[in-house]
Amino acid sequence: MSDPLDGERPAAALNALGVRSGDVLLVHASLRSMGPVAGGPEAVLAALRRAVGREGTVMVPSFTPENSDTSPHFRARVHGLDADAREAVRSSMEPFDPALTPAPSMGALAETVRTAAGAERSGHPQTSFSAIGPAAGKLLAGHRPDCHLGEDSPLARLYEADARILLLGTGYATCTAFHLGEYRRPGPPRRRYRCVVAPQGVRQWWEYEDVALDDSDFGALGAAFEEAAGPGDVRTALLGSAPCRLLRLRAAVDFATGWLTDHR
Repeated sequence: MSDPLDGERPAAALNALGVRSGDVLLVHASLRSMGPVAGGPEAVLAALRRAVGREGTVMVPSFTPENSDTSPHFRARVHGLDADAREAVRSSMEPFDPALTPAPSMGALAETVRTAAGAERSGHPQTSFSAIGPAAGKLLAGHRPDCHLGEDSPLARLYEADARILLLGTGYATCTAFHLGEYRRPGPPRRRYRCVVAPQGVRQWWEYEDVALDDSDFGALGAAFEEAAGPGDVRTALLGSAPCRLLRLRAAVDFATGWLTDHR
């Protein structure tokens, strides 16, 4: 068995990959794919922060499909249940609280960022983001509750900031920034969503309309992006045993907008 990675080597590997001091970095991570890391998720976050430096900011998705009855997560959870059992599940759902609601389906690193001292979180009850670093507040502000991942979400602020995306042991299927391309293509389809919220402390169901999010073809989209990528748009390396990609977010979103327009 190989020795666990220590805290210094991941930071050096990230800098060698192209992460720079001062970067804004949107991270999707499968820590299991890295192999053992001394210090666990906290050490990985420390390495990311060391790689971006004091002026850099690390962001992660902290999505909460667990409090929605229109999410694939809910459909899987109640599959095969009768009407009474389905209603019991709905009744047990906790309303979203940006300060407290966990994001268990987003992985260990996302939860480590969300709960880190000094981290901030956007207010969307389904697709919030958490970030730590000097730009966190500005990037997370104004996340409109009826705009999952469009112009009034942190993804658009990341685009403006010329952020980078780190896929750490994950593939393009998890590349959330591609969703901004869905909003930017002409006439994207829309649908209804519903989740549990608690304005003024009163639990209630809230229904709203937004773009119909669909990541089913993001693997193919990512492969096409990588094939067409310009210099510096995609960099690859191993971090521990995890394959990593560092992407320019603007390039990824611009390509996704055109590709999705042509292929959907």
